[in-house]
Amino acid sequence: MRVTHPARTAAVVTLGVAAAAAVYGIAVERRSYRVRHETVPVLAPGSDPIRVLHLSDLHLAPWQRDKIDWVRGLAALRPDLIVNTGDNLGHAEALPALAEALEPFIDTPGVYVHGSNDYFAPTPKNPFTYLWGPSKGRTHESVRLDIDALEALFERRFEWTSLNNRVAQLVINGSQLDFMGTNDAHRGWDRLDELPGQMDALRELDEDDTDDPAIVIGVTHAPYTRVLDSFTTQGADLIIAGHTHGGQVCVPGVGALVTNCDLPRDKARGMHLWHHAHRAAHLNVSAGLGTSIYAPVRFACPPEAVLLTLVGDDIGYS
Repeated sequence: MRVTHPARTAAVVTLGVAAAAAVYGIAVERRSYRVRHETVPVLAPGSDPIRVLHLSDLHLAPWQRDKIDWVRGLAALRPDLIVNTGDNLGHAEALPALAEALEPFIDTPGVYVHGSNDYFAPTPKNPFTYLWGPSKGRTHESVRLDIDALEALFERRFEWTSLNNRVAQLVINGSQLDFMGTNDAHRGWDRLDELPGQMDALRELDEDDTDDPAIVIGVTHAPYTRVLDSFTTQGADLIIAGHTHGGQVCVPGVGALVTNCDLPRDKARGMHLWHHAHRAAHLNVSAGLGTSIYAPVRFACPPEAVLLTLVGDDIGYS
C-alpha cells in the first residue's frame, strides 16, 4: 500500500498551479489586449466631448504582429487626440514596426513624453528583482536607441508635440487644453522646476477670447509622487501616466504588488483622484500594452489602451 505524504502532495499541487499560471500569463494574458473606457468631467459645461486615446508602454518588438495589428485597429475609436506616455520601443530594430502600428493616427493631433525604453533597449535581468523595489537603470550595459529617429517620427511625420519638460497648448473640439509634461522621472530626468515659468509664459500668450478657462493636463511617463504633487499644485485638472504596467503580475483579490516607483499600489492602474495641498486632479495610470521581451508575462493585469472621454464638468469636485 502506497502512503501519500501531505506535504509532498501540497508541494506538487503548488508547483502545478504556478506552472499553469506562468503558461497562462505568457501565452494568453499578455496578448489579451483591451480598451478601458473612462469618462472625465473636466471641460466647461456644454463643451463638446473630446476623445483622448492614451497609449503607453508598448515595448514593441519587430515580430509582435498581433500587437501592431491591434494598435492599428484602435483607429476605429476615432480619437480626437493621442497622448503617448512613452516606453514605445522594446527592441533596437522596432522603429519601423512602431511607425506601422501608429500609421492610422497620422492625421490625429498628439502629444508625447519619453520613458527610458525610448532611449535604451531592454537588458536581461532577474524578473523578480522588481519585487524588492523600483528598477535601477544600467545605461552602461544598455544598447542606446535612436531617440532622434523616434522624435522625427513623432514630430515630423505625425506632427505630435513633445512635452518632455515642456508645455504646449492645443485647441480640440473648441476647448483649449494647456499641457505640461516631464521627461522620464524614473531616470530622474524630470525638470519640475522649469515648468511653472513655462506655464506662466504660455498663459501670457493666451489669446482665447472665450470665458471658459483652459483645461490643464499633466503628462508623464513615471507617476512619481513628486511629479503628481507638482502637477496638482500647478492646477492640473487631469494627469496621464504609464510606467507601472499595472503591477504586471498581480494577485487576484489583492492587486498590484509593486508599481516600480513610489506611487501607492492601489493606484497602479485605473482612474483615481490625486489630492495634494488642498487641490485634486483626476489621475489616469495605464497598465500599458507590453512588457520587456525578457519578462514576457502578465497575470491578473491584462494589457490595455485607454479611451478617456473628456466631458463638461456640470458638478465639479474638490
